[in-house]
Amino acid sequence: MEQLLICLSAALITGLLMSRLAKAIHLPAVTSYLLAGLLLGPFFLGRLSLSNFGIGFGTLEQVDSLSIITQVALGFIAFVIGNEFRLSTLESMGRQAITVGILQAVMTTALVDAALVVLHFIRPDIISMASAITLGSIAAATAPAATLMVVKQYKADGPLTRLLLMVVALDDAVGLVLFSASFGIANALEQGRIDAISILVEPVVEIVFSLGLGAAAGFALNQLEIYFHSRSKRMSLSVAFVLLTVGLSMVTFDIGPIHCGFSLLLVCMMTGTVFCNICPTSDELMDRLDRWVSPVSILFFVLSGAELDLNILSDPLVLLIGVVYIAFRSLGKISGAFVSGRATHCSRNIQKYLGITLLPQAGVALGMAAEAAELSDGHMVRNVVLFSVLVYELAGPTLTKLALTAAGEIIPEGRTNARMANKPEFPVSLD
Repeated sequence: MEQLLICLSAALITGLLMSRLAKAIHLPAVTSYLLAGLLLGPFFLGRLSLSNFGIGFGTLEQVDSLSIITQVALGFIAFVIGNEFRLSTLESMGRQAITVGILQAVMTTALVDAALVVLHFIRPDIISMASAITLGSIAAATAPAATLMVVKQYKADGPLTRLLLMVVALDDAVGLVLFSASFGIANALEQGRIDAISILVEPVVEIVFSLGLGAAAGFALNQLEIYFHSRSKRMSLSVAFVLLTVGLSMVTFDIGPIHCGFSLLLVCMMTGTVFCNICPTSDELMDRLDRWVSPVSILFFVLSGAELDLNILSDPLVLLIGVVYIAFRSLGKISGAFVSGRATHCSRNIQKYLGITLLPQAGVALGMAAEAAELSDGHMVRNVVLFSVLVYELAGPTLTKLALTAAGEIIPEGRTNARMANKPEFPVSLD
């Protein structure tokens, strides 16, 4: 137990110290946390056997044993994102968010599918048709955690930022449907039969059950908040409900031939959405909660960096497929956001920059890749996704920052502190 506590404290301190270095070279803090995780991971300090003293992670299995922290952090992140789905925002941007969220995901899947299927016909020995289709659907997923961290750090605000947060939240539902359908088709190709339940029924059931559980939890949280007037007690109750929804989202069960489960992100996001729309003091509570969970968020990214498997860099086939995957996924996100933004009459800034901010990819994609392990070359699928996560998580936050800055929704950094708004050291040009 003492080693675990020392390990977590070392992870936090290293992440914070790295953030100071990142600030000096104008990188987002989330990138520094990921790099801190790589430094503490089994490929650097972990090789020195210091993990016996609580410093660093000796193996990937040791990092995986702390997965409960990442699950809880994702729950809080999704709960906070639910704050973006207020009725006033949905009335003005809801149609755009839904259209953009669906179209850019579908276009990304189609482009990656096409590229990898062509690669399959050229070199069927390195990637199967089933794996090509599965990787295409995984490409639709976007990581909300890194995006939210960048938005919070730089206090980004504006039409692009608000639409971005809504789209990354919707991506989980859209990606789930695309993956379930594609993975069902992939299994059919390998096994010679089509399972309509897994392709059509189970993803819809998971989404409906997740939204229903989240809505019930949000309503119950509001009802219990009424009995408490102390800010600290109300915040503690909010924390308890996030932990509750994270725990409930891990429950699975069967109804006849249908395997039922919940999406952690959708459950917690819906809890936050319902709570924020019916609780008159939710703004204050969300702000206090966001500050309270900051250490958990830092640990989430440090652990995410520590679990990045650098062994995949030694496999040239994984690198080849990974480069194709990354290139066409990036093209799909950028072109998909542009086309869908243009179709819904979004502003020029949204059309131009939204796709870049949708590039980060992490936990949801890795979960899909783990499920795809039952394919004949499922190990390759997982390694390709790991490679893309390595690239996107390190480069994605910086690209998101640059895109939001170019769109005029991040004020250039000046001398800032926690007690005042960010003020640039030089005038901001509106040209």
